[in-house]
Amino acid sequence: MDVALWLGLCGFVLIDAGNNPNRWELAAGLTAVTAAVALWRRYPVISLAIAMVASFVILGSFGGRVPIWEGFLLVAASYLAGYRQPVAKPMLRVFVAASVLAVPVALLWSKDGFSAWGALLGVLVFASVTPWLSGRYIRQREDMARDGWRRAEEMESRQRLIADRARLRERTRIASDMHDSLGHELSLIAVRAAALEVAGGLDERQRQAAGELRQSAATATERLREIIGVLREDDAPTEPVDESIDELLDRTRASGVLIESSVDGPADSEPRMVDRAAYRVVQESLTNIVKHAPGAAVTVSVARSEGRTDVVVTNAAPPAGPLPGGPSGRRGLIGLRERVRLVGGTLRAGPREGGFEVGATLPHDAAPSAESPESQAARDDEVGQSTSARELERARRDVRRSLIQAIVVPIGLFGVVVAISGAVFLVQWYGSVLPAGDFDRIRLGQTRAEIAPVLPREQRIARPRVSEPPVPAGAVCEYYGTERTVFDLDYAAYRLCFADGKLVAKDVFSEDEQRGNPDDPGGAGR
Repeated sequence: MDVALWLGLCGFVLIDAGNNPNRWELAAGLTAVTAAVALWRRYPVISLAIAMVASFVILGSFGGRVPIWEGFLLVAASYLAGYRQPVAKPMLRVFVAASVLAVPVALLWSKDGFSAWGALLGVLVFASVTPWLSGRYIRQREDMARDGWRRAEEMESRQRLIADRARLRERTRIASDMHDSLGHELSLIAVRAAALEVAGGLDERQRQAAGELRQSAATATERLREIIGVLREDDAPTEPVDESIDELLDRTRASGVLIESSVDGPADSEPRMVDRAAYRVVQESLTNIVKHAPGAAVTVSVARSEGRTDVVVTNAAPPAGPLPGGPSGRRGLIGLRERVRLVGGTLRAGPREGGFEVGATLPHDAAPSAESPESQAARDDEVGQSTSARELERARRDVRRSLIQAIVVPIGLFGVVVAISGAVFLVQWYGSVLPAGDFDRIRLGQTRAEIAPVLPREQRIARPRVSEPPVPAGAVCEYYGTERTVFDLDYAAYRLCFADGKLVAKDVFSEDEQRGNPDDPGGAGR
């Protein structure tokens, strides 16, 4: 790409500078292009500085022929500088230095003065600042595509690890529940076996079998305790494992929560795992309500039938609004969803009429269900997938802001240039007006000193470029404005030509003559 750009820019130099009889422009152009291309990958700031210096030097007075190759060089160097230089401050220093140094030079040394200043700022804004901002915009888009998505993927992975930990924690809780219940049952088996071992009426073989049964139950209890002890976490539940839903509701009411409940008695065929799952749904829902909706009224419904258990916990909107603080990590819902899935049920959780509702359907004879795409999507939403989405949106906002800057900044700078140029133009326009009566009173042969009191302080720059009468030999001419308004698109000017300090010619010429306007009062040279 660099070689292709170098060849293209050199071609523009050969075509454009070849029309200039001064061969120094061709040599300077090829040198500047080669140096800028050679440096713009490793030293984009220096490359941009070379392109700007070459552009301003070649443009010269801005009054005659305007070369094209330097505009292409400046656009290319500015764009690549914005694309390849991540830090903006060095570029801004180059722009400021160019403006501070080049503008005074254009004003003092150029033959066109004000026109040179406006042309220089126009080149700076549209051939340098705008491509530089465009390059920064493209760079930020690519950075977002690389780093933003990688960061989002890392955050997704981290959140999934949190979700996996929550599910494992729920399985540990289940194992703890089973330890407390199975351990109790195994202990009863061991007690009954011990009683059978010492009971009368049994022969030695039966007593030996009873002893082996007691020993096996004791060994199973001990190994179950060891295994669950490894799985149990420090923050394992401390509530009684055999606590019923009614007892849980009573404890919660005692803490000040207003609860309206409808709880069916346990069905004879309801498995232990289903009962514990229903208990956990109610427990986790009440915990979240107390934490995130303090003071809200709660409705708990537990309906047990022969084939399934339905649990619904609903809270109204909190009277004083939610508590301040960061958003919930939702790890409780993740573990709850895992608990319900392991008994083959489904869990629903979401806002309802200003509050929140958690519902679970727990079949009595179902195997653990596979995780569906819908539940996977719900789990991703719960673990904070929106966090990475927010980061991605922030990166997109940065890119959009850069695009807006690439559009608004040049337009704003152009507006400033136009406003300043317009103000200076108006001052110069009205400061160079020579009244028609004073022009008529001026006579040929008068000296410059005699005429000076009636002449304006400034000469007219915006004057007709056509229909000007020939300049007398050896004379120096001065130009002044007529009393035409600035809104008249056809310029007119008074011309006074002096030779040896005396007025040798006075003329009025305008662009109306080029269009053949017979109504122009001063159309003929005098």
